[in-house]
Amino acid sequence: PEVCLRFEVGPDAAVRSPLAVQNGFLHMLVRSYTAEFFMSFLTNLGPFLEDEIIPEVIPMEIEVVDAKITLKDDNPQVYPTSPGPVPITLAVDHILVKRRDDGVFYVTDKPVSVLQEQKALAECVEAAPAPAAHGLQLKEVPELQRELQTMKLALAEASMDKARLLQEIRKYNPLFQL
Repeated sequence: PEVCLRFEVGPDAAVRSPLAVQNGFLHMLVRSYTAEFFMSFLTNLGPFLEDEIIPEVIPMEIEVVDAKITLKDDNPQVYPTSPGPVPITLAVDHILVKRRDDGVFYVTDKPVSVLQEQKALAECVEAAPAPAAHGLQLKEVPELQRELQTMKLALAEASMDKARLLQEIRKYNPLFQL
């Protein structure tokens, strides 16, 4: 995984937000992160996040690219013959969490910088001579990417349906194998 942090403070940070001049501005980029957490980890985070003092608002942007987080239930099983719950996997292609001067966190999926990177990439592809053997036009690339994303979502949904059906079958026949 790749993690980049940048903290700006002072007059140069005014381009980020007016509050960043005095409190600073934090930009964090997390790329290619994979982790597994138990559900009890999430439920026990609450006491660590509580505080009696209201913190100063620090404007920030947290950008997560190509991350996969798997949540596993580690609670005791209610039924001893049950195979247990299926782990939940959260796959993040690209997400941006912004905290503005009002202290509210905003979640977006396509930051402007990504659109600019895609435009720059398209310009580079246009400038480079494309081999005739591939036959792909630049206009077809975004369409193919959208189609690939749709197929990935359909595959993930089918996989979840399969796991759910297997879990349902194993309720009635714990020894069932596929």
